[in-house]
Amino acid sequence: RLEKRLYVQRNTDRGPVLDTIAENGTLKVGDRVVVRLVLRADRDLEFVHLKDMRGACLEPLNVLSGYRWQGGLGFYESTKDVSTEFFFSSVPRGTYVFEYPLVVEQTGEFSNGVASVECLYAPEFAFHTEGIRINVEGGQ
Repeated sequence: RLEKRLYVQRNTDRGPVLDTIAENGTLKVGDRVVVRLVLRADRDLEFVHLKDMRGACLEPLNVLSGYRWQGGLGFYESTKDVSTEFFFSSVPRGTYVFEYPLVVEQTGEFSNGVASVECLYAPEFAFHTEGIRINVEGGQ
């Protein structure tokens, strides 16, 4: 299973706080958005590809691709024009949480893409999330 949630990061007196962006949520240009992907594997998997599509109004802050370690799992993260992709050589059974930051760049109505996960050598083990709509208003 795969779950995708978007959060807007707000700075408060007690530090940064993540607020959930609801369906048709409204953002402002310059807002920092955190994407949280929760991957739940009910069995050990090998050669897994996770692809997260993003809306046209969102630009990644991590633009350099490379090997990363997050949530107890090593993976290669590749940032592309319309997506961020994760490649795993193995995923042991369990729950893993991945986060990465984006920034809102344009005003308008946008569709935030879906996230999909697939075991490359056993494509019957695949899942995808739903997309949500994002409304972006003028600057902060």
